[in-house]
Amino acid sequence: MDNAIVARLSPQGQAMNTPVLTIDELHNIEAGAWFSKLSQTLKSAILARAAVRRLADGDALASRGSTAQEWCGVARGAVRISSVSLAGKQVTLTYAEPGTWFGDIALFDGLPRTHDADAHGATTLLVVRKPDFKALLAQHVELYDALLRLNCRRLRLMFDQIEDLNTRPLQARLAKQILLLARSYGVSQGEEIRIGLALAQEDLAQLLGASRQRVNQELKGFEREGAVRVEPTRLVVLSRDKLLAIADR
Repeated sequence: MDNAIVARLSPQGQAMNTPVLTIDELHNIEAGAWFSKLSQTLKSAILARAAVRRLADGDALASRGSTAQEWCGVARGAVRISSVSLAGKQVTLTYAEPGTWFGDIALFDGLPRTHDADAHGATTLLVVRKPDFKALLAQHVELYDALLRLNCRRLRLMFDQIEDLNTRPLQARLAKQILLLARSYGVSQGEEIRIGLALAQEDLAQLLGASRQRVNQELKGFEREGAVRVEPTRLVVLSRDKLLAIADR
């Protein structure tokens, strides 16, 4: 394990009591689609400036309108990104999964945070403070290019979601979402894949911009086709091939 994760130094030179990442948590960071493509020099520099923060389920990380102070990478669990509707209802927009880095946009443009963020389940983060983020940018030109690629990917995903919302039926979008969750949080158990992220049907409905009742109806159809099994706050994928076929309808 990189010694940079074991402890950081205070301004006075004394070691801070920073928790240590577990082997699995460090693996989640290093295997992340974005982080894994960085040079070893930049990886080590980021880890050297990162502190480890552990959050309990529901702990707030950021609120809409607040000043951005941190750049974060998810090492375990999930961060729920949400907003408040005109009716005053909290609506889930997405979940930042292990290996995902976020928070850089507001550090770049200096504007307030655009959404609320809180822990969904027990969550571990690597946190880089704003001064350290700026120092990394000043010392490593590679980070500019890497973050540009990351934000281009975010834009492509956003456009894909908009296209799906406007052109594909709920059934196909739900199947695609379940496949994405299985890829990020799936635990293989024989021929089954249990999705480790606890999600109520209302959570799924919010991700898809649909009602809970419609999502419930589609899930019952998936069960009849032998594609999934619905358990309280859990989904189990019984046939990835059947879900792929539904997603392509």
